[in-house]
Amino acid sequence: MSEAYYVGAIAMQTQQRALDTIANNIANLNTNGFKRADLRFVDVVANQAQGPLAGPALAGVTLDRSMMVDTPGEVQRTGNPMDIAIEGAGFIEVMGPGGQTLLWRGGTLKIGDEGLLATSSGLALKAAITVPTDARQISIAADGRVMAMTGDSGDAVEIGQLALVRVEDSGRLERLDGGLYRLAADARPIDGAPGEDGLGNFVQGALERSNVAMTDEMVRLMLVQRSFAANAQILQAADQMMAIANGLRR
Repeated sequence: MSEAYYVGAIAMQTQQRALDTIANNIANLNTNGFKRADLRFVDVVANQAQGPLAGPALAGVTLDRSMMVDTPGEVQRTGNPMDIAIEGAGFIEVMGPGGQTLLWRGGTLKIGDEGLLATSSGLALKAAITVPTDARQISIAADGRVMAMTGDSGDAVEIGQLALVRVEDSGRLERLDGGLYRLAADARPIDGAPGEDGLGNFVQGALERSNVAMTDEMVRLMLVQRSFAANAQILQAADQMMAIANGLRR
């Protein structure tokens, strides 16, 4: 009888995690560059039964891990030349606190300390592109070349090159605040040039929207809620049977 409580409790805990994940996806529907998460479930196997024909007995499901769905979101034009998006796969490397390397899907740029191009939160790009103090306009080509118009001349000069990196397993990425990601300590990003090796291109004056689809999330939400209710009924049935057993008279 106690196994019914165990199975129901594990399933309800797992579905609660799924509800939390879906709620987080919906809450970040309008967060630029946000990547929705999905859950992978696995069967819980009970102790091996005895006997020549006995097989593993299932005892419910549990959460294996939460995976980021690394599909590009819609690129939306903003007209702001300091906005940058990646159309396709890839990440921009930025310097995080303490010198660690973080990954960024793009957003609003600003000129930070010492003239370095940085994210809106002030983290310098790892490409270490310095903008001249007399720069009047900055342009970023699809291949990552950064040009600036300086002084009174109408000619643009190249001041740096943005590169992209890709990650073989998106499950090794930890999502941080501000559209940033941290790669697992034992994983390494793969360098590449924009537009090559499956990497995307840069789009200036645009931002990438989240890849969350409200209709899909609502369908998942209803399915998880029904699963949660079904597992709650398992506990109720087990409780009723236990009450009947306790009420028996010899």
